[in-house]
Amino acid sequence: MEKIKVIQYGCGKMSKVIFKYLFEHGAEVVGAIDSNPNVAGMDIGEFAELGFTTGIKISDNADDVFANCQADIAIVTIFSYMPEMYDFFATAAKHGVNIITTCEEAIYPWNTSPMETNRLDKLAKDHNITISGTGMQDIYWINMPTLMMAGMNKIRKIKAAVSYNVEEYGLALAEAHGAGYTLDKFNAEIAQAESFPSYMWNAAEAICAKMDWTIASISQKSVPFILEEDIYSETLGRTIKAGDAIGMSAVTSIKTYQGVELEVECIGKVYRQEDGDMCNWHIIGEPDMVFSLEKPDTVAHTCATVVNRIPSVLNAPSGFITAEKLDTIEYMSYPMSFYVN
Repeated sequence: MEKIKVIQYGCGKMSKVIFKYLFEHGAEVVGAIDSNPNVAGMDIGEFAELGFTTGIKISDNADDVFANCQADIAIVTIFSYMPEMYDFFATAAKHGVNIITTCEEAIYPWNTSPMETNRLDKLAKDHNITISGTGMQDIYWINMPTLMMAGMNKIRKIKAAVSYNVEEYGLALAEAHGAGYTLDKFNAEIAQAESFPSYMWNAAEAICAKMDWTIASISQKSVPFILEEDIYSETLGRTIKAGDAIGMSAVTSIKTYQGVELEVECIGKVYRQEDGDMCNWHIIGEPDMVFSLEKPDTVAHTCATVVNRIPSVLNAPSGFITAEKLDTIEYMSYPMSFYVN
């Protein structure tokens, strides 16, 4: 069976883990793209510290890579929101390459970025490819909570809180959370829910879609996290002064016509040494249910989910297919090609 051929589009911090996982699961990396002059031209083996050279060098010319590689799928790890990702997705789609992305909004973008999502859905169908978003949200914020709900007789309210270190995901995500912003800048550019839906906003909409709940109202309140002392951010490359934002907490509230309410909190900030990730769920009903992940390694879970999700994206129908509609994700005991129809 031929190996699944992959292009890595965006070579930042997370891609180093993704490269490692791809090789361990029997995929073949045929191309890598990034505009950063500090990494362009590097062999991906050297870039990702794999311990061997691959002959595949990071290119700053996306069209050239897609035109000259016979790829099955592109992993796109660049920005967090659909409008700024549209051109990257369109480039891969026009070359007939399937897309899986860590773009957080792409987990369920139908309502927050309808124009871009519908255009990409049509483009994907025209070129007979699939586009899908995945990551930590896929399993731990959407599919696992909805599976757990099947053990309940009645659901009245869903409460959740997740936290992650913006230092682990690169500059775009840190800035999307207002890290390093003054409070005036945060209030002007981040605190508008219409412009910056939190990642839990999109996950909560995906939960409603999977459960066939109709949203009656949805709102979000975003507040900055601040410290009384300075803290250095490696991602920003500077010290965040005391009183400036180190990130944000965004609480999304949903009421459904079926009577179920959701209140989900998304915390992304620059961590201090004593801080850690969390993923906590409390589903209120008959009976109540509480479950959590103990300080999850969000980066590793995200990267593993991306790689393990590739077969179900390749097996999916064409179009923009969100994660709650894909086949159940599997741990791959055998090389990746065994799981593709």
